[in-house]
Order: sequence, then structure tokens, then C-alpha cells
Amino acid sequence: LIIDAYDAVGAAAEAVDGTFDREDITERFVAVGHAIRAWALDDPHAYALVYGSPVPGYQAPATTIGPASRPTMVLVAILRDAVAAGVAPPTPRMPAGLVGDAERIAAEVMPEVPPELVVRGLIMWTQLFGMISFELFGHLVGAIENYEAFFDGALRRMIAFTTA
Repeated sequence: LIIDAYDAVGAAAEAVDGTFDREDITERFVAVGHAIRAWALDDPHAYALVYGSPVPGYQAPATTIGPASRPTMVLVAILRDAVAAGVAPPTPRMPAGLVGDAERIAAEVMPEVPPELVVRGLIMWTQLFGMISFELFGHLVGAIENYEAFFDGALRRMIAFTTA
């Protein structure tokens, strides 16, 4: 079930990303974010299984790593393409405590992306999934009436933060 869920969200992200010009960074990210959200809303139990509270002591088998990485790698591709298109500017210096992690992630996953931008990408990734979790788990009930508009606006601000 875990692999099926990761494959489904990965396929949703990959399918929509494949319909855009590689240099259309903002619209690609917004569309991918909406595709991930649509998958989550369509199958909230699968979303909760893979992005909900971890089960204490559970160690995911290695067979889940590839499928779990699929939606993340779509977001990484968008970040790489932003760098290649020259729309990812120099970023402010990151806290010293993050340098090692950012350099390691950059070296392992996206060597063409400056470590400072890797941190911005991680912020974007966690905000995306955090917003979906807040919606699915009812944390914005009574606060936001038009969640679609709220989510779309937030996606646009996330990518602007990362590329501006």
C-alpha cells in the first residue's frame, strides 16, 4: 500500500509536469502542487498513510525509497531548471548549522543547485506538504473558506520565494 501510494502521487506530479515547457518554472510548480493536492484530496487515506504521523519504531523498507522520491524529484527538476534558466538568484547566507546538510543534499541529488537554494527548495517542499496536511486534517476549518484560492496563492508565493 505504501509503494502504491507513493507511485500514485509520483505519477500525478510527473504527468502534469510533463505538459509544461521546462522553463515555465512558476506554472510548472503551481500545476504540480495542485496535482499533488488533488491526489491527496482524492485519496486522503493514502496521503495519511505516507505523509501522516509516523508509526513509532517503523523502519521503511528500502523498496519504498524510489517510489517515495518520485514527487520530490519532480520538485528537484523544477529547481534545477530554475537554475539553468537563470531565474534562481543568489540567496542570502544560510545559518551555519545548515551548511553541511545543504552541501550534502546538493552533492547527492542536485549538484548544479547552490546549497543556499537547496535550503529554499526544502522550505518550499515542506510548505507544500504542510499546507496539504493542514487542509486534509482539518486545521484550517473555520479560518479559510476558499481553500483553492488560498492554496494557489500560497504556491505562487512559495515559488517566488525560491526563484526571486
